[in-house]
Amino acid sequence: MALLSSETPSVALSGLSARATPADFAACRALLRQGSKSFAAASLLLPRRVRAPAAALYGFCRMADDAIDLAQEPGAVAELRRRLALAYAGAPHDHPIDRAFSAVVLEHQLPRELVEALLEGFAWDAEGRRYPSLAELTAYAARVAGTVGAMMTVVMGARSPEALARACDLGVAMQLTNIARDVGEDARNGRIYLPLHWLEEAGVDPLALVARPSHSRALAAVIERLLGYADILYVRAERGIPRLPPDCRAAIRAARLLYGEIGHVVARRGFDSVSGRAVVSGRRKLWLVLCAFFVGPGESSAAALAPALPETQFLIEAAALPAAPLGARGRR
Repeated sequence: MALLSSETPSVALSGLSARATPADFAACRALLRQGSKSFAAASLLLPRRVRAPAAALYGFCRMADDAIDLAQEPGAVAELRRRLALAYAGAPHDHPIDRAFSAVVLEHQLPRELVEALLEGFAWDAEGRRYPSLAELTAYAARVAGTVGAMMTVVMGARSPEALARACDLGVAMQLTNIARDVGEDARNGRIYLPLHWLEEAGVDPLALVARPSHSRALAAVIERLLGYADILYVRAERGIPRLPPDCRAAIRAARLLYGEIGHVVARRGFDSVSGRAVVSGRRKLWLVLCAFFVGPGESSAAALAPALPETQFLIEAAALPAAPLGARGRR
């Protein structure tokens, strides 16, 4: 595979080419190890054919997220869209992450709609958008994390609607877990991601939460409620893992277990995400990674066959390959 060759990877499209060196992919792997210990641990279980593309996808997502968070002036989203256009044209911006990402985009024919949706979610962050309902929060999570699940599924080589639906479930669940874990940190930065209607029902004033973040039973109940919904999605995602290529299943199960454990740590802290940050110990992570090698539940359950979340349906439609004509299926 070109991306893993000792030679310079090159992928051509319309006479243009995206050239990425091993050093470019090494830069992406370094960023992954620094930015997400859980995802980095799970990615070690990926087969070689997927490991480098996964690092490049993470690199672009991390770079884009940081560009929005650290932006000192408007125009950050427009600049990201310009870099995205260059990557898809096979003439990436002169940066290791852009070169590696462009090579992956062209080699795997990554649907541009997925990355555009990711940037739309980051643009919502730049606007400081808040989400009144769970459906609206899920729409946000679909963009900033469901897209990553769909992109990973594409580079793994599984593009059935069923596999993509469960991958999007996993991405959304992970994002909801992150939101539940970071309530205090986000509030101190003037951000609220918890559904506003839920906060109002629990008697939590969003303005007071931002002005003076503090733990309370009422806030804990909202966090518990969000993690409960994430757990439902984790179960759905787990049931879809058998639809992935066999050499990718352990890595995705590890990611599911590692992120799910973050929610368990929050629960053991009394759903207090304000006084401190939930952290999974290194020993526990190692145990969960080992557990990922055990055979999980089959795909015949209702969870595996559940319809896609309405908020992720557009991602599935963008990434799924059309079904082969009936007479052509036997020739595949």
